[in-house]
Amino acid sequence: MRIAILLSCLLVVQFSAKAQYNTLWIPDTLSGTNFNLVLKDTFAQLRTGNQTITAGVNGAFWGPTLFVNKGDVVHMNVYNKLNDSTTIHWHGFHLPAVMDGGPHQIIPPGTLWQPYWKITNQASTYWYHPHLHEMTQEHMTKGLGGFIIVRDAEEAALLLPRTYGVDDIPLAITSRRYTTANQFVYTNTAYGDYVLTNGTPDAAVNLPKQVVRLRILNAETERAYNFGFSDNRTFYVIGNDGGLLNAPVSVTRLKLGVGERAEILVDLSNVAVGSSLDLKAYNSGQAFGFPGAEPGTSGEFGSLLNNKDFTVLHINVKATTAKPVTAIPSTLVNNTYLTAADASVSRSLTITGGQPAGNPFVFDNKAFEFNTINKTLDVNTTEKWTVTNTNIFSHAFHIHDVQFKIISRSTGAVGQYESGWKDVFYIAINETVNFVARFADYADPIHPFMYHCHFGNHEDEGMMGQFVVKGTTSTSDVANPLNYALFPNPANDRLYIQLADENAEVYYVTIFNTNGKAVMMLPQPQIQQGFDISALPQGAYSIQIMEKETKAVSTKKFVKL
Repeated sequence: MRIAILLSCLLVVQFSAKAQYNTLWIPDTLSGTNFNLVLKDTFAQLRTGNQTITAGVNGAFWGPTLFVNKGDVVHMNVYNKLNDSTTIHWHGFHLPAVMDGGPHQIIPPGTLWQPYWKITNQASTYWYHPHLHEMTQEHMTKGLGGFIIVRDAEEAALLLPRTYGVDDIPLAITSRRYTTANQFVYTNTAYGDYVLTNGTPDAAVNLPKQVVRLRILNAETERAYNFGFSDNRTFYVIGNDGGLLNAPVSVTRLKLGVGERAEILVDLSNVAVGSSLDLKAYNSGQAFGFPGAEPGTSGEFGSLLNNKDFTVLHINVKATTAKPVTAIPSTLVNNTYLTAADASVSRSLTITGGQPAGNPFVFDNKAFEFNTINKTLDVNTTEKWTVTNTNIFSHAFHIHDVQFKIISRSTGAVGQYESGWKDVFYIAINETVNFVARFADYADPIHPFMYHCHFGNHEDEGMMGQFVVKGTTSTSDVANPLNYALFPNPANDRLYIQLADENAEVYYVTIFNTNGKAVMMLPQPQIQQGFDISALPQGAYSIQIMEKETKAVSTKKFVKL
């Protein structure tokens, strides 16, 4: 007991000493094709005094980094042990809408959700995070989320740093505001007052004297970042949201809006062992409308970090590793990008609202509604989208399902640093951005994909739209529930479905307990493998099965031994 008290005191001292840095937390990793993710309410000692109520995935804050390989089929077992319903969105991935984890795929408390999909994305840094309408800001503020790193043969063939936690470091950068009781503020606030890097305040990391790779995610509610190093050194952007660039792009500053990711290489070979430098946000003096450039220090749009340059990571340079990367490659991969000439359909969106002050921002004067499909697209079609912001503030535009190519900005040439595949872009006041994307493979008239501002507060307020991708075959208007049998029944570990029509397809399976509460949600299940019900308590259950074409529903009962 005395040891536990002593350790607790030491932890408080460590986090409270402003002049002292804290060791950067590197998220644990999970690899393979089956992933167990437990969402839970918890707490963390982030400041002197009271612990902060947080939420995490398999831990106290944030979640594990998932390593997946292009070409693999991955299965996600998402257990919601929160007190609230939530969703988990696989940000940046090309996958069926029913697996996407948007606002429609709600996971009630105590429920297991089991999406799966084939990884077709290129090697890059992606992430997962909650997306429950009107609750996204709160759930993300509490700490739900994590990285997903895709690897493929092209990336593996390059001489790049990839020793996770040593010369290849994921950085989720955000900030938080606290009450006097050390609790997060997530209402009526756009910005935090104190930086958290991977959930670590005043974070520091030891990096070797060689070329290192930083995978940077802007995980904020609203703040944008203008990244650079304290010695003004040149660094190299090698990847955007959805993959590596064709060649590294040298920069001294890098702007990232909320939800954007960038992989950068930093050559530390010219820094003496024992020396240090800082990764900083050079956010002072930005143009009007840059999120976090407001002058106020309090109130909804105020922050102690507003209009300031501040450190997000202190770097201590240590000895080289046994097999260091010592050079910046001249080329990377050979992307073939979409162009405007590839598009057969053009669409436009205008950011509206926000005036008078306090009114929510929306698209085309329409706030998000669950039952309103804003756009219907044809599968296997390439489209050009034009997003215009004539409003009073900048935004971060994100679209689900696809990686797109930015082809023009009305304010000037598209920056080389954002010349690759993207799923989020920063759009300034009085700017128009054009991008091209191909909506291939997945059609679903029921579950939509989303497009939205990635500011958590803006999407909660309704700055979202939704689209469905229409298939090439028509669906029947006649509801034909599936004819099937369950076996064994009673069942112990595994339950199987035997369809009367072997050509029929199951769209969704939901298992309910006797109180009518969903305990398992299985989108487009592979029924030949059966359902693992070993974790269910003994008792009576009902299984609801939705047919794929007509979405007709039928229900049967079974007993779990």
